[in-house]
Amino acid sequence: MDLGLQGKWALVCAASKGLGRGCAEALVGEGVNVVITARGAEVLEATALALRALNPAVEVRTVAGDITTPEGRAAALAACPQVDILINNAGGPPPGDFRSWDRDTWLKALDANMLTPIELIKATVDGMAGRGYGRVINITSGAVKAPIDILGLSNGARSGLTGFVAGLARSPKLAAHNVTLNGLLPGAFDTDRLRVTMQGAAAKSGSNFDEAWDRRRMAIPAQRFGTAQEFGAICAFLCSQQAGYLTGQNILLDGGAYPGTF
Repeated sequence: MDLGLQGKWALVCAASKGLGRGCAEALVGEGVNVVITARGAEVLEATALALRALNPAVEVRTVAGDITTPEGRAAALAACPQVDILINNAGGPPPGDFRSWDRDTWLKALDANMLTPIELIKATVDGMAGRGYGRVINITSGAVKAPIDILGLSNGARSGLTGFVAGLARSPKLAAHNVTLNGLLPGAFDTDRLRVTMQGAAAKSGSNFDEAWDRRRMAIPAQRFGTAQEFGAICAFLCSQQAGYLTGQNILLDGGAYPGTF
């Protein structure tokens, strides 16, 4: 299927590895020019080389910096001639007990997982509407749909973003001009972040990593972890011309782990 994306420009946040990289790879494969961001310059440049090799016909630009800061956002936006596609993505805040979180801890989580995406949306959607095409994808978490007790910072910040976008996506000023906003809610994907989390869980329980990894995997109905490539493919479809009637939705990708009907 031709997704109708050739020549578009995308800003993909936290794209040096993991799910962000999977999205960038899928978009580049569809002929989209990309600006990719991440804090680590070395890994970011290596990813850019791989993306250029994947499709030499597209332009790949890098911006190393902290997207949660005004300076980081300004640099990323300045590198993109126009933002047709915005992929908001940031690592989640650490787990813990809410009793130990002070105001600064909460504000850091909100800055990364709610306010930064909103700032980037604010900077880009009017231009999208003026051009008659725009796609915003917010990579959040399956915890938005099924909150996890020790992930209170993520539950709160990401749910705040989800609620905000639910209203904005239904504004005729955007929806009537072919600008859609949707969320992608990952469950357990085989990423560096999951491996670090599982290493911590294994150490805490006194088991070895392989045992903990297999227990986690077998608890998923699909009995496997997701891949960044299949996540990216769904992201690319949501950005497509064919998905123009799909907005304000949250797509859960978790191999069947969520037990509810709705």
